[in-house]
Amino acid sequence: MPMKITPNLWFDTQAEEAAGFYTSVFKNSRIVSVARYPEGGPGPAGTVMTVEWELDGQRFVGINGGPQFTFDEAVSFQIDCADQEEVDHYWAALSDGGEEGPCGWLKDRFGLSWQVVPRGMDELFSDPDPAKAQRAMQAMLQMSKLDIAGLRSAAEGVPAS
Repeated sequence: MPMKITPNLWFDTQAEEAAGFYTSVFKNSRIVSVARYPEGGPGPAGTVMTVEWELDGQRFVGINGGPQFTFDEAVSFQIDCADQEEVDHYWAALSDGGEEGPCGWLKDRFGLSWQVVPRGMDELFSDPDPAKAQRAMQAMLQMSKLDIAGLRSAAEGVPAS
C-alpha cells in the first residue's frame, strides 16, 4: 500500500473558511469532512476543530488550533501551471486579499505561501547556453507574477517591450 502524506495546516480559527476558499479556486476540489470540538476539548464545544478537503485529489487537513503558530515562507505550495492562462487564474485568485511577492511567490489571505509556476521554466534555467539561462534568471528576478513568454523572450535576448 503506497504511503500518503497529508499536509496539516494550523489556523487560528479560519480552517473552514480557508477550506471553502481553496476548494473554490482549484478545479476538482471538495470539502471531505468537518469535525467539531466536543465538550471538554481545548476549543469551545461545537466550533470547528478540523476540516479535511481535497484539491484535485490532494488531501489537506486544517486545524483550528489557536494563534500560537502562523505560516511563513519556510513552507510553500507550488502550483505547476500548464500555460499563462492558468498562471493568471491562480495568481489572481490566491493573491486576492493577500500579498504578491517576487519570482512567482505570493501569500494568500490566510498567510499561506504559494509558488505559481508556468510549465517550461525549468528548461529555461537549465539551458545548455549559460547566457540564455542567465538572461531568463535575470528576467524572473524582475517579475512578481511569472510571464512565460517574457522569460522565453529574455532567454533569447529579446528586450522587454
